[in-house]
Amino acid sequence: MCSRGGIPISSSSCVKIYLCSNPEDSVVERRALRETVFPRFREHCRHSLGLDVRVIDPFESTDSSCWPDENTRQQLIRECRERSAGLFFLALIGHEYGSASLVSQVEVSDFLLLLQGSQQDGVSTQELESGYHRDENSIPASYRLKPSLRHPHCAEQEQVEEAKRSQINVEKVELMKRFQRAVTVCVQRGLMSPHRAKAFYRSVLDVDLRFALNDTPEERLAGRCLVYIHKVVNAKGERQKLLRKSNIQFKAGPSDQASLISDLTDGDLLAELCDTFLPNLITDRHLLVYTTTTECDSRHGYTTNNRRGYAEALSQQVNNDLLELTDGDRSSIPEPRGDAWSREQEEQEELSHVLSSLYEVILPEEEQVRTYMEQRDLHLPLLITGGPCTGKTVLLAHCSQQIKTWLSDFDPVVISYFCNLSTKASAKHLLSSLCCQILERYQGNSINQDQHFFTDSRSSNWSLRQTEHSLSSNPDIIHETKPRFKGLDVSLTELKDYLSSILTSLPSTKQPLVLLLDGLDQIDNFGLQIMENLHTPLPPNVKVIYTASPNRARFLQAFVLHYPQQHGCSGYSHVQLRVVKRKQCVKMLVTLLKDSGRKVTSGQLTLVNQALDHCCLPLYARLLHAHTLLWQSDSDVTESSLPLSIHSSISALLTHLEHKHGCSVVAHAVSYLTLSCVGLTEAELADLLFVYSDRTPDDCDCGNLSDNVKTLQVDVERLFLDFKGFLITRTVGGAQVLLWVNRHVGLVVLKKYLDRHELREKIHKEMADYFKSWLGHESLNTKEHAMKKFSSLPQVSSRLCNAGHYVRQVTELTYHLKQSGRLDDLDSGLVFSPSFHQVMVQAGLLGDLVAMLESEVSSESEYFKERLLLAGTLKSAECFLRSFPLELFTVMESRLLPFVRVFPALQSYIKDSRKKRGNSIGVLLCPCLSCVPPIQRLKCGNKTSIREAVSTEFGVVVEVLNDGSVWIWKGYESELAKLSLSCEQHELVLKGVKSSGQFFLLSTQCNKLFVCDLTGPQTIVEIKNYLKDDDEAKQSSKRVDGFVSCRQKLFMSWENESCVSVFDISGEILMYFYCQSPVTCLAVSSDGFFLYCAMEESTVAIFDINTTALLGTCSNPNFSAIGSMFLCEDMEMMATVDRNGNVGLWDLTDKTQPLRIVKELFSEVESNSLLSAEYCDENNSLLVCQRNCVTWWDTCNWELWDKFLAPQGRAFTQAVASHNRQLLLASLETVSLVLVWRLSTGECVFSLEMSDQPFALLKSSTNIICVAHDGSLAVWDAEMIHAAGSSFRMQGGVKDVLVDEEGKWFYTADRSESVWRWCLDTGLPHAYFLHDGPVEKVKLSPNCLQLVSISAGDIYLWRTETGENVMRISGSRANDILITSNSNIGVSISDHGLSRVWKMAQGNIVCSIHLYLTDAQVSPEGTFLIGRRHGDLLAASLWSGSISKRFSCAESSEHITAFHLLSHHPDFVLVMAASGAVYTWNVAEETVCRHFHLPHTFYCQPQHFHMCNDGSYALLSTEDNTINLLDLSQMRLCSFKTDGPVLKACLDKNGDFIAYICCHASLENHCSCYQQSRSVLTATRLSDGERIGRVHLFKIPQTLMVCKQQRVFVGFDDGSLGVYSVSNVMSDEDDMINEREKVKSSIDREPFKWFPLPFANITWH
Repeated sequence: MCSRGGIPISSSSCVKIYLCSNPEDSVVERRALRETVFPRFREHCRHSLGLDVRVIDPFESTDSSCWPDENTRQQLIRECRERSAGLFFLALIGHEYGSASLVSQVEVSDFLLLLQGSQQDGVSTQELESGYHRDENSIPASYRLKPSLRHPHCAEQEQVEEAKRSQINVEKVELMKRFQRAVTVCVQRGLMSPHRAKAFYRSVLDVDLRFALNDTPEERLAGRCLVYIHKVVNAKGERQKLLRKSNIQFKAGPSDQASLISDLTDGDLLAELCDTFLPNLITDRHLLVYTTTTECDSRHGYTTNNRRGYAEALSQQVNNDLLELTDGDRSSIPEPRGDAWSREQEEQEELSHVLSSLYEVILPEEEQVRTYMEQRDLHLPLLITGGPCTGKTVLLAHCSQQIKTWLSDFDPVVISYFCNLSTKASAKHLLSSLCCQILERYQGNSINQDQHFFTDSRSSNWSLRQTEHSLSSNPDIIHETKPRFKGLDVSLTELKDYLSSILTSLPSTKQPLVLLLDGLDQIDNFGLQIMENLHTPLPPNVKVIYTASPNRARFLQAFVLHYPQQHGCSGYSHVQLRVVKRKQCVKMLVTLLKDSGRKVTSGQLTLVNQALDHCCLPLYARLLHAHTLLWQSDSDVTESSLPLSIHSSISALLTHLEHKHGCSVVAHAVSYLTLSCVGLTEAELADLLFVYSDRTPDDCDCGNLSDNVKTLQVDVERLFLDFKGFLITRTVGGAQVLLWVNRHVGLVVLKKYLDRHELREKIHKEMADYFKSWLGHESLNTKEHAMKKFSSLPQVSSRLCNAGHYVRQVTELTYHLKQSGRLDDLDSGLVFSPSFHQVMVQAGLLGDLVAMLESEVSSESEYFKERLLLAGTLKSAECFLRSFPLELFTVMESRLLPFVRVFPALQSYIKDSRKKRGNSIGVLLCPCLSCVPPIQRLKCGNKTSIREAVSTEFGVVVEVLNDGSVWIWKGYESELAKLSLSCEQHELVLKGVKSSGQFFLLSTQCNKLFVCDLTGPQTIVEIKNYLKDDDEAKQSSKRVDGFVSCRQKLFMSWENESCVSVFDISGEILMYFYCQSPVTCLAVSSDGFFLYCAMEESTVAIFDINTTALLGTCSNPNFSAIGSMFLCEDMEMMATVDRNGNVGLWDLTDKTQPLRIVKELFSEVESNSLLSAEYCDENNSLLVCQRNCVTWWDTCNWELWDKFLAPQGRAFTQAVASHNRQLLLASLETVSLVLVWRLSTGECVFSLEMSDQPFALLKSSTNIICVAHDGSLAVWDAEMIHAAGSSFRMQGGVKDVLVDEEGKWFYTADRSESVWRWCLDTGLPHAYFLHDGPVEKVKLSPNCLQLVSISAGDIYLWRTETGENVMRISGSRANDILITSNSNIGVSISDHGLSRVWKMAQGNIVCSIHLYLTDAQVSPEGTFLIGRRHGDLLAASLWSGSISKRFSCAESSEHITAFHLLSHHPDFVLVMAASGAVYTWNVAEETVCRHFHLPHTFYCQPQHFHMCNDGSYALLSTEDNTINLLDLSQMRLCSFKTDGPVLKACLDKNGDFIAYICCHASLENHCSCYQQSRSVLTATRLSDGERIGRVHLFKIPQTLMVCKQQRVFVGFDDGSLGVYSVSNVMSDEDDMINEREKVKSSIDREPFKWFPLPFANITWH
């Protein structure tokens, strides 16, 4: 957007207005604007434009001694003009001109003229000479008002005694008289022109107005200034008339110029200003000037009431003008780049420009960098090193601007990245950002908001399908960019591979790539990871430049190792920055002073040279500039005046600012800037100072300064002027934020003001409170006094227009909450805030939101699982939210509702979502989940496949990959980390792992064994001599086959070996046991006394562990080798499972006697197919998994409980039981899902979402863990799986849905033998009606007391309340049922026989209808059965069965295709003809009215045609992604486009909206969230066609129905049902949640089963 002056609003994030006025004549008006107009305007700009507003009133203070001088005011005006987004100047001109003030600075030539004139007039010049002193440091040389007479800052004013202040004021008045007398004399004697003389008479209003308007170019003035003139007639009554008359007579006298000056009045100057100066600007520069005239009573003049009335009118006018100026060009606001990557790229480029502007000393090393760039055949990186403050960053930024000039024959792609200044410091984010920038620079603008090329868990999305398309010309890249993973789960290794691919393929000879990476050494381990992910050596046409400090030894060491020597030469180029020459620093200083209108004298220059001898750095020269600006020619400057180091120089300048502005303000300002996360805007810093600067940090010695001085906006602005040399401005999230020009400024601030932890924590808390208040998160806990202070600040909701600005503030809030130790506030205020989630998703920062939810997760945190579930839900709905970010609330609601019982904290999240959602689609009953996403998903850093994976009961998982690496996961708060084992300086390669209890046994390829306990402090112990009397060659071929731990003793056996070794946790071998044949598995009694060894040929040996004696052996010749063995010690039995799946039960009553087998359970599957076995003594069950089936045994009676066969053509790979033993979880070959079956019904109820083929299913005490073939790991909470499995669903797809009048109960049928009755309040099925065959039709009586169904030719009539089958009628041959409105008469429709009318009370037949009527309906009054037959519409009497009425279009030879009965008009029927003609048929009077003819595009589709109850709307057709409607209330046709082909559509009964399900086109092409369905349920308002809301249906819908309570019922093909609310009132949804929780927590039962009559009690013939 551009303001009317042509200044782009997007270039600044603040509207900065200077309020110009006569301070004595505008107190009331300025107060009215400050209190009423400016706060509202500020809030409006924040909400509507994302802009802040700051109004600078230089005369806000009631103490005139605190008002800024002319020079300061001009600096403030200049800042507003240059930095404001639009309007910058607002002037109030009243009827009083105002008095002139002492000129603070007079050029030497003018001052000498004044002295000369005074001498010629015989007047003493002593007062002028004592009031001003000569300043040779000024350019040009000037006389300056002495400090004692200048306005001191309020901080200094407090130290001045009252008597002394009075004396100063008297001296100033006298000096002013002398000064003006001297000016008059100079004009009289011709020494000074009248025009020049007038400048010394002008008031502050006139001076400021002329400076702002005269010095501003026309293109920067139009529309950016507002001037309000208030002319008052009879301001002073009768006395004013006399004065005016005398003035006229006086002016008619002398005409010489001297008289004009000497007799110049305020009225003359005011008239010249208003009548001459401003009108000229209106014409020439299109200045906006408003004039108001107030005529006062001639007796009383301008009264207080007059002033108050004008102030109110002025406030209204100013408010309207401000809104018009800011909103007038809103349509031209440029849309910010939607994706976060592009925004970050722009911010980095801008930062490079800002830093390069600081390059003021030409460094000789620049030529070395240029030489490196011009060496095209050099494939080595360049490392720039240098000590602190030597200018590494500035040099790199400058070079980034020069490279295109250096390589003018080419078109280089230059990407500079200042890593330590990045707003998101993580290796994944930095690598992703580099990849995105490289792609976008080479491919133009092909990356947009809908094409998210890549992401990490801390940034935007990565969809490599788009990359495959855009890089189709590079087959190698296409091959590399086809990993099967979702965007938010990309690993660091995959990013590295991707970066490697594009570095190799994209740069060319014509378009080389230049990467400039600054600050990698400053970001801890992240910098090393980034460097290690870049090529060594570099690919052709790629240049990389690094910067590093010499004291970063670890980074430099890693750099040397990463770029080793090649052929005896260094693996990298190196440039060392050295101290610059003093002459260059002096030249820089002189230039800076000249730009500031200052210089130093020759004597002062000597001191500067001496200081530069001690420290000759560019930053020190810049600091000297700040010091020398304070010097004047008569200043007492000595060698001690200049600190001789950077830190001491910064500290001295801060001390000077304390004396000038006050210790408290300065201390707080620099503390806020230093401790901010990514920087503060000027407005934010000002807000913070307004609130907190009245309290002084404990370590700040402020002398006698008062802590109660109120900080005003002008005080803050003056402070900013003095901070100008310390700060740079950069863009973050669309806002201009302030940063220290060098990090050493922040170091000095930390040492000077924030050297104690409690001080830093206090500042962090204050900033957290501020940003919390700014963002409107009222749930965060804050002290009452802080909230009162912030109450004056606008509360900004999630509707803030600049989402990037919002996200930056959220980043600040999050950071300060963490630093102040308020993580609970972080969880309650942000992490669980639906509004915050909505803004993040809308801003394209879904990845950042997921990262925030997953960051710093600890099992000790109260809501850590809830955070992970929210993150996992967002990941699983990633594609849908990319397309429909506004549907976040509904998506989260539908996905989280099933788990509210498990995680009660989610209930408040869902309630908040419903409040924020407003008028949209809400979820009343969530359908059963088809796929449950994990709450945590981790990727392995290596690309190789997995070899083995195990876990302990405490949840620690260890993976061994095929490359020999070991990866460990210790719980939710940890990553999947690599474990390194080394021996004699060589890293060991692992080949296997076993687990038992809390211990792991690791085996290496070099014949070593290690035992690990990873539950506490990591301990790894090597086992020596684990095989007795075996040579090394024999040991190397051994593979550990069995491993058991018990009571600090560890037992292990080997494949094809008969020896069992026992050792303790220190790795010392205790004993050996020898068996007769190779051992296949081990078991140890719980008391640790007995060892059981299973061997081949189904033999078991028992040993006494204490004596190592063999107690006995036994075998079973009917079994094969034993694969698993379990001790059932409470039953004194042992169960064995052989490799064929056969189960043997052994008696352990007397261990001294040979074991006796008591029961044999045989499997009927192929041999050697045992995969796993699982025994649970708590639930008395044994699970045996084989390739083709899973067998479940009841261990109480040792009987078969159930058997599950693998799907045809598939084979099981592993199976485990859920923790509650109600579900079976199994993985299948070539299926990348874990399927879950319900044991009670044997049906597959849902699956667990995986990114790759499952390798192992593991269980801990609270989790289910699945390890994939690629080493990735997915974790589910066991209670989540139980909650998902407990949802009810029918056996088949939902075919019919019936709802009672109140909407509390509803009925569903799936063509099985059951009809289900549901209670919407509980969300559970209450009962189901059983039939003797599949249910073909089901109808609910209008009074909802009876349910009529058709099954196997019989009609069943049920009482809905009791479930009693009161009537069963055979012989009906009916295929449909209709019921009259009074619920007394039923009509059985038969297409192959008689249709019968019968009484529902007794089942008696009233009459029969011989003709079959298609689409038959019962008339509202229950007198006729109306239906179509052979193109006509017939009405059969329900009393006689005869056809008594007929509607035919025979004369026009057209057929009737559809009709509808109008319930509000019982006698009328709406009829649709095939030709498109629309009729109404009065059945009672047998009259027809032809209304109109539908156009061809609106033809009627009979299968979709229906109407709402009141007949106001009719649905005509759904074709070509269009829904066509007939609005009968206004007799018009309506149509609207849908997002894809319409699958189902249904009108609301009340005629308020239409609900329809379509297959969304964008989801069909791009979405991978839900593989089953791309269907979207949408509700659209009928009155205006506006979309109310939509929700993604992650299943295949089969039925759609809308009830009169504005609830939408959707039945799915898997037998589940979803109920959605389309209403403004959401309280019923919350009540349902509460009710369901009460029911679920108190009742856990199966639905009632209601049986039919065994035989028909009524037979029709």
